[in-house]
Amino acid sequence: MNYAQAMKHYQKVGLQSQIATADPHRLIQMLMQGGIDRVLQAKGALEHGQLAEKGELIGKSIAIIGGLREVLDFEAGGEVALNLDRLYDYMTRRLTEANLKNDPSMLEEVANLLREVKTGWDSISSAPQP
Repeated sequence: MNYAQAMKHYQKVGLQSQIATADPHRLIQMLMQGGIDRVLQAKGALEHGQLAEKGELIGKSIAIIGGLREVLDFEAGGEVALNLDRLYDYMTRRLTEANLKNDPSMLEEVANLLREVKTGWDSISSAPQP
């Protein structure tokens, strides 16, 4: 096993242990950060002419956003959940369009939107309120 493979394995084990011990609030934070990371990686791949990798990373980004949509609680979240659902749908469409048009500005737009949502989520405490 070379150094790069060992490092990848170490990171995977570290991520798995974080997931195993995370509360639901933290899991959503991790999903959002993963989405941001994949979108920015896709942008980097596009800028370096690595189109196959760009497509794969956009696919992962879309899957992460799909996961965020699936956990929305429309009953408890009401209008906020509905607005997030619409925003996630918009992000998915923009990612698809960015993939087709090879447009890095669309990828940056989605990364910024995800950052904004994550900032709001980060400000919510996962601790139970009295």
